[in-house]
Order: sequence, then structure tokens, then C-alpha cells
Amino acid sequence: MSDAAPEGAQPDTAAPKRRGRVRKRHTIGKVVLASVLVLAMATGLGTIWLYRHLNGNLNVLDPTAQLSNRPDKIAVEGPQEPLNVLVMGSDSRDCDGCNIDNLTGGGQRSDTTILFHVSADRKRAYGISIPRDSMIDRPDCTTQDGETIPGADDVMWNEAFGLGGPACTIQQFEQLSGVRLDHFVVVDFEGFKGMVDAIGGVEVCIPEPIVDPAHGINIEAGTRKIKGAEALNYVRERYVVGNGSDIGRMKRQQAFIGSMAHQVVTAGTLARPDRMVRFLNSATQSLTVDPGLKNVVKIADLGIQFKDIGLDNIQFLTIPNKPDPADPNRLVWKREADAVWTKIANDEPLTKKLSKDVISAGNLPGSGSSSGTGSGDAGDEADKQALQDAGLCT
Repeated sequence: MSDAAPEGAQPDTAAPKRRGRVRKRHTIGKVVLASVLVLAMATGLGTIWLYRHLNGNLNVLDPTAQLSNRPDKIAVEGPQEPLNVLVMGSDSRDCDGCNIDNLTGGGQRSDTTILFHVSADRKRAYGISIPRDSMIDRPDCTTQDGETIPGADDVMWNEAFGLGGPACTIQQFEQLSGVRLDHFVVVDFEGFKGMVDAIGGVEVCIPEPIVDPAHGINIEAGTRKIKGAEALNYVRERYVVGNGSDIGRMKRQQAFIGSMAHQVVTAGTLARPDRMVRFLNSATQSLTVDPGLKNVVKIADLGIQFKDIGLDNIQFLTIPNKPDPADPNRLVWKREADAVWTKIANDEPLTKKLSKDVISAGNLPGSGSSSGTGSGDAGDEADKQALQDAGLCT
């Protein structure tokens, strides 16, 4: 075959240009590929760092050896098991940012105890508050060192936490309710403030100004978002709001948590990585959890359990109670309380009779419609009065 170029053919000088363009495209491709790999590695390393950082924030406590005579978990039908999580608020002033009223030292108490129950079909969730002033018969419990803390009759609910920490409260709860717990969480003041701030504050409806000079609290009336120390003061105040009772304060806390859940779901917080990182960073720094929640993946998985539950089916209530005949400043559980715990243990929906004065995350006080479950004028009036007693909008 002849090496001569055909007549009319282009000079050979054009060939190197074609080869040059090919090499250029290959070079660009390699640069892009290398950049993607570097970014992927950086992102991966960042994710690993964040994962380790958040896990390192958590304080993990295993109370198993301190618990005895635990109730069995009742087998129920459903695609998953029901979940029971006991949330306790610690009022310790010894943590960073927790010295809100110059009461440092003196150990810790838990004036807030809420059982969160998620049904096996993941269609309903209850937050059941237990009054700190409930007079109960406290069972024996065990310290981390294995020493026995003797039980006592007719003592306040929150005494257990001060004596033996979370394990003593868990032992007390399981023995008195018959409900087996799956997890527990303890959150302190700083963690609460941080979580509220991370989602941009929480909207509340305050019917009248809250002015408590003795505790340095001055909160304006109106419907608006509150955060930081103001949010903490709002959920802790009891003396100058509504009827000044702890029951009213609990209902206000329930409305606040319901509003918090409402905002997380409706404001797209879960789709905002920046907010989620801030939220998890604030939360994990101030949480004490059991080994079952020892890393953020497990905590996130617990949160995912709520994804298919409508806001109207996330309901908050207080265990049925009445004034203690021996002391009107204390409370005792009504007979209906046993029925509530039996329903929860068997993962059955609560009846209207057992869930009076509920607040749902989808229908909050001040939202323009009734928040209760009462039927008829009498029920509506009772619900309205309960909201007024709590210092909530009707």
C-alpha cells in the first residue's frame, strides 16, 4: 500500500491537533475525577469526624445491674415492637451553662419525668407526664456501687432521682407501672436550651406577661418564638403562671414539646443538615442515655420511628391524679392510672376517658381550635379551664 497521500488530502499538520484535543479531554476528565475523589474523601472524613465527635459527646450509663424484678415486655401484634422511653430532666447546676439561678452544687433532682410510648404499628405516640409531687411507695433500689437504698412509703416521686439517679427512677417507674422500659434519656438545662436554639426557637402562645422578680423572669405576652434562657424559664416557671400548680407547669411543658415536634416536622428541619448538626451537637453534649442509644445512628433511628405518625396522633397527657387527702399540696394517682399503664403495657390506644385534657402536636393551644378531647360544652369548658390553669392560650 502506497505511503503517498491522495491527491487533495489535507496536510499532515492537522493530525497533531486532533491528538492534542483528545489528550486535553482526557486531562480534564482526570482532573474532574481526581477532584470528585478528593471531595468524596474529605466529605467521608468529615462525616467520620462528625460521627465520632457526636458519639463522644454522649454520656452512656448502663443501669441493668441496678434493676431487679423487672416486668416482662408483653408480646403484641405489629410490624415492630412498641417502644417505651423514659425521659428525665436533670436540674443539676453543675454542668456548663446550667447555673441559671446561682444554685450550684447540691446534687441533682428530676422535676420532669415523661414516658414516651410509640405503638408497634408506629401509628400513635403518647407522652405521659408524671407529677413530681406524686406521693408513692418507693421500692428499694441499688447504687452503682451495689449498695441498697431502702425504699420508703408515702414519699414524693422525684425523691428517687436525688437518692439514686436515673436507675432509681427507672426501678421506681417499672415497679409502680408494670411497664417495661426499652430506653431512657436524661437531659440537663444546657441541652434543653441548645436543642431549642438549634431549630431556631419554638413558637408559643402566652396570654399574659410572665413576671417573676424573685426568679429574674420577665416574659412578654403574645404568640412568638422563644429560645435560650427565655425558653427554659418559660417551661420551668410555676409560681406566677395560671394557678401556680405543678400540674399547670407540666401541661405547659407538654404544649412546648408538642410545638417543638410540630416545628421539626413542618419547618423542614430534618432536611436542613446545618440545623440537624447543630441540634445533634447540642443534644448529645447534654444527654445521658442507656447503651441501646450509645451512638447517634441509634438515636436517629429512634427518631425515624416517629416519621409515619401524624402530628395529631402525637399526644401528651398527665397520669390521672387528685389532691392527696393527707396534704392538699401533694398528689396521688387516681385508680384510672392503673388502667393507663395497663393500656400502655399492652400497646392499646387510650380511651377518651383515660386521655382527658390531651394536647396534640397537630392541634396546639392558641392555634384557633380546642386542644382537648372533651365532648360537648362541659368537656370544652373543662379543657379551657385546664389550659387557663396552665397559663396557656385557649
